[in-house]
Amino acid sequence: MRGEDGGTGRTAIITGGNQGLGYQAAKNVAAAGDGWHVVIAGRNEEKVVGAVGRMRAESGNPRVDGMVLDLASLHSVRSFAEAFAAREDLPPLRALVLNAGLQVVSGTTYTEDGFETTFGVNHLGHYLLVNLLVGEMAPPARIVFVSSGTHDPEQRTGMPAPRYRGAKALAWPERYPDPDEEGEGTGVVGRRRYTTSKLANLYTSYELARRLAGSGVTSNAFDPGLMPGTGLARDWGSTARFAFDHVLPLLQPVFGMFGVNVNTVETSGRALARLVTDPELENVSGSYFEGEKEIRSSEQSYDSENAAELWETSAELVGLGAGETVLRIGDKVPKRA
Repeated sequence: MRGEDGGTGRTAIITGGNQGLGYQAAKNVAAAGDGWHVVIAGRNEEKVVGAVGRMRAESGNPRVDGMVLDLASLHSVRSFAEAFAAREDLPPLRALVLNAGLQVVSGTTYTEDGFETTFGVNHLGHYLLVNLLVGEMAPPARIVFVSSGTHDPEQRTGMPAPRYRGAKALAWPERYPDPDEEGEGTGVVGRRRYTTSKLANLYTSYELARRLAGSGVTSNAFDPGLMPGTGLARDWGSTARFAFDHVLPLLQPVFGMFGVNVNTVETSGRALARLVTDPELENVSGSYFEGEKEIRSSEQSYDSENAAELWETSAELVGLGAGETVLRIGDKVPKRA
């Protein structure tokens, strides 16, 4: 176990912290003072090492470290959690920001464990990580899930509305084919899988808040808005990537007229870091923030039966044992695919 660092230190882990939104959020946490020690978790060791050096210089905080974490590998997630728990040089874990994510639009791919990649990375990898690390957290502590306004069909984002069909159907789409996908192109299917994974992040955040009630550990979710230049469009074609990264920022005023939230990574990074560092939010749990504003998420996101089914079925999918987590598992699962 980690030392108490004189009772003043605190550790924050940010997944996907080596670039984009995660990097900006981690840098703002590191620059906040208050004894923060930031751990950047990313799958590419070379990029993580580079990000650590830049962040130490830009934040003025030498207490920035990097650790390898590949959310597409359950073995990597477990190895990361074991390695973190074994470290004695870090102060208590007070924040866990689940930021890393991807969007696959070029066809169905799978993680090394056989799960559809978008669902496997955006939901299952983070679900397992939370369960393995929550016992390491020292209250008061905070968990933040980075979701997206695209989960809400009422928001005019141009993305397909999510379609939640149960965790097994999302993990194994070829075993549980969706008849509504017939005739849809791979791009539409891939974008819907992304919006559904962001709905799953909200289900998980709200279910976690219920299971952590009274523990001193909070769980909230965050919508960073539409952000060009984050790497999310890396699976798109070259023309679409160029438009997303270079043309879209020029159209920000136009999108604003239609109520679409378009931000820079710097702006959203500061807002995400605030959910970790702002003392006024210490006891806020089960909430959803659009930037710095607390709002309601979609009506579907408050479906507690879906949330419970996702939680329990995810435990089965990742092979989570009762001895691996301090959180409750093994409840009766609502019947689904």
